[in-house]
Amino acid sequence: MINRVDRSVEQIVDEILVMDCQSGRVKALEILVSRWQKRLWRYAFRLIGDSEAAWDITQESWLGIIRGISRLNDPARFRPWAYKIVTNKTHDWIRKSITMKQTGSDRFDKLRAKEVQDHRQPQNNDTGVRELLEKLDMRKKVVLSLYYFEQLTVPEIGAALKIPDGTVKSRLHNARNELKRLWQKHCE
Repeated sequence: MINRVDRSVEQIVDEILVMDCQSGRVKALEILVSRWQKRLWRYAFRLIGDSEAAWDITQESWLGIIRGISRLNDPARFRPWAYKIVTNKTHDWIRKSITMKQTGSDRFDKLRAKEVQDHRQPQNNDTGVRELLEKLDMRKKVVLSLYYFEQLTVPEIGAALKIPDGTVKSRLHNARNELKRLWQKHCE
């Protein structure tokens, strides 16, 4: 877990890199990508549970980040802004997958088969929690992932999802309660 001082240093570095990117420095973008690529992929993976699709979503997200970084007025907002882009790209992927499923696309069938195969592989100790997270609706999964796994604050989540802090708190509360209920049912 990153402590508050380390997080502040990390944020300062990110802000400098964002400002350098906005000035057109390619090396700054390369460093920013190397710092954030795995984090954004892990977040996408937590939301959809498909490694290959998470990479596709991450790449699409980087295209959006690169296109929009010059318009990011406050470099300190990079973190929630980047997660918002990944969240939106994940929603786009899910919508496209549903459309593909409805049209009977072979690619969707292959993705489904891979997902089933991935779930059959041996998993680590947090399997129970991950499986329970998969049962939550997307809004709850997003807010829990941003808060616990990505360690965004309530205001950062609010900025990323463009919702008031009170709504973030409410969703967190409801998501925790549902996760607790699912956990108790799972342990019976």
